[in-house]
Amino acid sequence: MTKKNKQIVAALLILVCLIAVIPLFAVKGAEFGGSDDAGSQMISEIRGAEYEPWFTPVFETVIGGELPGEVESLLFCLQTGIGVGVMAFFMGRFVERKKWQDKQK
Repeated sequence: MTKKNKQIVAALLILVCLIAVIPLFAVKGAEFGGSDDAGSQMISEIRGAEYEPWFTPVFETVIGGELPGEVESLLFCLQTGIGVGVMAFFMGRFVERKKWQDKQK
């Protein structure tokens, strides 16, 4: 990697960090909620009636109540890890295939 590429990568990493951190300090006292809650509220405002979900989530039916926040976070992280693993696998395959093609030339 050239020096110019390293500078570009460093600048982009700093930019990403700033994009992630600035909103936390820019609006004091802001509440960061999930899209499920915002969507339910918006539907209630538009229809003028309370929103009722179409079905109950499978895990909530099995355990007879809501999942604790920690379990939801765990499942989300697990899903993210599996997705990243699949993407990394295929990206590695593409890189390896390119190396083999370059060797055969």
